[in-house]
Amino acid sequence: HVGAAIEMMHACTLVHDDLPAMDDDVLRRGLATVHVKFGEATAILVGDALQAHAFLTLASLDAPGDNRIALVRELAQAVSAEGAAGGQAMDLSLVGKHVELDKIVAMHRMKSGALVRASVRMGALGAIAEDAAHAALYCALDRYSACFGLALQVVDDILDATADTATLGKTPGKDAAAQKPTCASIMGLQAARQFALDLLSDAGEAIALLGPRAERLAQMLQRANAYLLKHAPCA
Repeated sequence: HVGAAIEMMHACTLVHDDLPAMDDDVLRRGLATVHVKFGEATAILVGDALQAHAFLTLASLDAPGDNRIALVRELAQAVSAEGAAGGQAMDLSLVGKHVELDKIVAMHRMKSGALVRASVRMGALGAIAEDAAHAALYCALDRYSACFGLALQVVDDILDATADTATLGKTPGKDAAAQKPTCASIMGLQAARQFALDLLSDAGEAIALLGPRAERLAQMLQRANAYLLKHAPCA
């Protein structure tokens, strides 16, 4: 149920992100976006409903009240003004501007990076106690999720400039067409590619001492690394 709540929130951000007032995209995962197929009003309401159902799912969990509150707080933080909503606002405000790389990195950490971080932290909240005895474990998972979440955004920047529609599942070249600064446009494709690989490596180092307990997290890194090498090969 926790995973379903996170995915509902993720879907909410995608539906709203595709709207004409935002990224104005007509494709998502190879299919027509919600507002294209059903209209803008329906897309807005669908996103709103998904967000509400995400929190309703967490609030209805068969778990101690403190755990449910912690999970709701974690997800809310990820999409707040300090998370995805604030990151999207920053994204829109930077269109057509020349900015430093650290500004783009901060924005990426607030967008999908915050949701990825929350998903890992919420999984930990459901499995182990958040106390001094587990502080090192939480620190390792937090570092992993921060690096992995940022890496995914950097990869998205790269693929927007290099991939075709079939690979990307959405319209390529949107960032350049909209004059949006990205890691790829600021650093160059090869430097951005190496940045993403370094982030994935850092994420792996963060969980190296966790052994078999982190097997699934390590597998996600391997898949992301293979995907990047396949679709953004070195020039």
